Amino acid sequence: MKFLASLLALSLIAGTPLRAQNLPDLGDSSQTVLSLQQERQLGESIMRQIRMSRQYLEDPEVTDYIGALGYRLVAQSPNAEQRFEFFMVDDPSINAFALPGGFVGTHTGLITTAQSESELAAVLSHEIAHVTQRHIARLFQQQKQAGMASLAALALAILAARSSPDLASAAMAGAQYATIQTQLNFTRDNEREADRIGVQILERAGFDPAAMPVFLDRMQRAYRVYESNAPSYMRTHPLTYERIADVQSRVDALAYRQVPDSLDFQFVRTRLVVLAGSPRDSIQHYEHILAEKKTVHEAAARYGLTMALLRAKDTNRALTEARRLQDEAPDNAMAQALVARVLLASAKRKEAFALYDEAIASHPGRRGLIYDYADALLDAGRVEDALSLVARTQQRLPPDYRLYQLEARAHQSLGQRLQQHRAQAEAYLLRGSVPAAIEQLQLGLRSGDGDYFQLSSAEARLKELQALASNAQRRN
Repeated sequence: MKFLASLLALSLIAGTPLRAQNLPDLGDSSQTVLSLQQERQLGESIMRQIRMSRQYLEDPEVTDYIGALGYRLVAQSPNAEQRFEFFMVDDPSINAFALPGGFVGTHTGLITTAQSESELAAVLSHEIAHVTQRHIARLFQQQKQAGMASLAALALAILAARSSPDLASAAMAGAQYATIQTQLNFTRDNEREADRIGVQILERAGFDPAAMPVFLDRMQRAYRVYESNAPSYMRTHPLTYERIADVQSRVDALAYRQVPDSLDFQFVRTRLVVLAGSPRDSIQHYEHILAEKKTVHEAAARYGLTMALLRAKDTNRALTEARRLQDEAPDNAMAQALVARVLLASAKRKEAFALYDEAIASHPGRRGLIYDYADALLDAGRVEDALSLVARTQQRLPPDYRLYQLEARAHQSLGQRLQQHRAQAEAYLLRGSVPAAIEQLQLGLRSGDGDYFQLSSAEARLKELQALASNAQRRN
C-alpha cells in the first residue's frame, strides 16, 4: 500500500454537528480534549511523513500560489488567527484535505480540473472551515488518554478508511476499528457545516460563492457516471442531493457576482499540465492553441509553450516565446521567473540577473524567483550576494528548508564548515528529522571552525535539539 494512497484522503472530520446558523464559541469543550498546540504537534507528526513522500510537490511557484490563495481565504474565516500551512500533492485525482493543526493539502488534479479559480477557492474554503470549526479536535473526544503517537496512528487509520476499505487494513493496525467507524458516522453533518461556513468565507474573500454548488453538482454527476469507481473527492466528501440543495439555497440568497480568474491561476494550471506531460506533446498542444487565436488566456498558452520548449532544451525558440511572454505579462512574477530561466539557459546571464533584481524588488516574497536567483548567483561565484539574498528572505518569510540549504551551500563555498553544518541542521529540522539535525551540529562543532559566538550559538542549539529529542521519546 502506497503511503499517500492511505494518507491523503480528505478531511479528518467527525463530532457533534452544530445546528445553529451562528458560528460556535471556539472556547467549547473540544479545547479541553485537544489543545491548539496538541493539534499542531499531531499535524506535524503526519506532515513529517508526507514531506518524505515523493508525491509531496515542492514546486515553489505552485506552492506560493496555493499559499497566497489559502491565506486570502483564511483572512475571512471565523478564526483568522489559526495557524495554517498550505501544500501541494502530486496526484491527478480530484481531492484536497485538512489535517490537524491547520495543514491543508491540495491535489494537483483538483487545480487542473477546476473550471474556475472560484471553484478551487470553494474547496479550500470548505477545508479551512473544517479546521476553524475544530472538527479534528472533536474527532478525538473519546481518546483523552491516548498519547500523541496513538492519536497520529488513529488519524492515519481514519484517513485510510475514508479513502478505501481495501487500503485501510495496514493502517488499522494499532487503531481501534470500532472507534473509527463510530466517528465516520458523523461525517455528513460536519460536511454540511463546512459547506455553510465555506460559502461565507468564499463570499467575503471576493470569490463567486455559486462556484461551490456548481463544483459539488459536477462531482455528483461524475459519481453517477463512474458509479463505484467514484472520484476521490466523492469518496472522502460524501455528497447527497440534500447537501447540494442546501448549499444552493444559501448561494441563491446572495447577490450575483462574476469573478474573473487571476493570471496566476491560469499559469499554475498550465504549469502543472506541462510538468505532467511530455515536452513534445505540450509544445504541439500550446502551438495549436495559439495558432487558433481563440483563447482568452493567450498569456497562459504562451507560458505553457515557453516552458515546454525550455524542457525540450530548444533554447532558441524558448527565448523567442519568452520575450513575447514578457510583453504579454510584464509584471507577473511567474512569467518573470520563467523568462529569467530561459535567459540563463541562453547564456544571457547579465540580462537574467537584471530581470531577477527587478522582479524580486516587485515581488519580494516569491520563492520561485529567490531560489533560482540564489542558485544562479552561487553558480556565478557571487557567494556573498547569494548569502545576502538568502538572509534578507529569511527575515521576510517563515522558516524555509530550501533557503537553509542554499545558505549551507554558500558557507561550503566559503570554507565556513561550522556555519555550513549549522544551516544544514536547520534544513533537516524543518524536514522533520531531529536526529539528522543533531548530527549536523555535532559535525560542525567538531570541524574546528567558527568564532566564539558561533560556537556558543551552535552548542546552545545542540542542547535544545537534544532536549527536544528526549522529550519526544518520553511522550511516545
